[in-house]
Amino acid sequence: MPAPLTWDIFCRVIDNYGDAAVCWRLACQLAREQRARVRLWVDQLAVLHALCPDVNVTLPRQQVSGVEVRPWADEWPPSTELNDVVVEAFGCGLPEPYVAAMLARTPPPLWITLEYLSAEAWVAEHHGLPSPHPRLPLDRYFFFPGFAAGTGGVLREGDLAARRAAFGEAGRGEFWRSCGFSSPTAGSLVVSLFAYAGAPAEALLKCWEHGNEPIVAAVPDGHMAGRVREYFGASDRVATARLRRGRLEARILPFVPQLRYDELLWSCDINFVRGEDSFVRAQWAERPFIWHVYPQEAGAHRLKLDTFLDSYAAGLERGAAAVLRTLSYQWNLMDGPPVNLADTWRVFRQHVEALNRHASGWVGHVGRIGDMATNLAQFARDRVK
Repeated sequence: MPAPLTWDIFCRVIDNYGDAAVCWRLACQLAREQRARVRLWVDQLAVLHALCPDVNVTLPRQQVSGVEVRPWADEWPPSTELNDVVVEAFGCGLPEPYVAAMLARTPPPLWITLEYLSAEAWVAEHHGLPSPHPRLPLDRYFFFPGFAAGTGGVLREGDLAARRAAFGEAGRGEFWRSCGFSSPTAGSLVVSLFAYAGAPAEALLKCWEHGNEPIVAAVPDGHMAGRVREYFGASDRVATARLRRGRLEARILPFVPQLRYDELLWSCDINFVRGEDSFVRAQWAERPFIWHVYPQEAGAHRLKLDTFLDSYAAGLERGAAAVLRTLSYQWNLMDGPPVNLADTWRVFRQHVEALNRHASGWVGHVGRIGDMATNLAQFARDRVK
């Protein structure tokens, strides 16, 4: 068996946690499942620390979960050795001294540009294609995650299904206790709420407050938790971890590390998620979910949402598919502020069982493409001489 490849992954945090979350998950999976030596360069170690508390933000070099973590600073370490594969995550660029060293080596390391996840049709056509650098005698290969055959797939650890199956009722009880809460009352609908700033959270909270069933909203601490506190008129962060009004109970959860976010999704009946990493994990949770797409200029994110829904809803019952799209549009403010969100939510609830069944079938479909880390490792092995 050939020796495992060595990897450098470069990541710049644009905003929020998504870029670092994907890169960290990829690095850990390559190290653990592919026996690869992985070095992750991140420009904001504090963000990585939030995802993995074992990361020390003060160290210039550390080994965490089998990954060498390095701060990507303006001053590049001059003695840095090159690795076999270089992953430029999401168009972040590479340090100029590193590129110069790549030019000086024969053959140069394999340069892979990892793109954002998309369900658009052109992704499969462009996945894996080489592209000459516009200025330098170096080739880059573009690796596109995706949900269809011919793409790179999405991240999924080899033991994820087994961990989810073993979680069960006992796991849910332990999760709530670890967050400082008792298990939700039997008969309550439990929903996780994670979204960007633009989501119409107040409208959704209002329809839950005045609805006809008890709802427990699990809200990770952060921007959305602040808006929930404002909705309830609460200002004391310490005293307002649990808020109640009408049929709604809101629970402000401590920010959970990445490894435990799956447990939050598994502990809920419906999940509101955002970006890329939590969006993918919601799918593996096999629960109904609503995706808040990262807003882009000129409404480009609408195409991302549309193409995903076209793919995801194929084979879904017509009524369930229609209300899934309507609620997704309203949550993403695709057609302006929602005026009938309560009516849409009521119809959505009527189709939750169908959406649950469909979620399991979708996992089977995406699983057949293979997981992204394994596909990426094979892609690199085929090209490294």
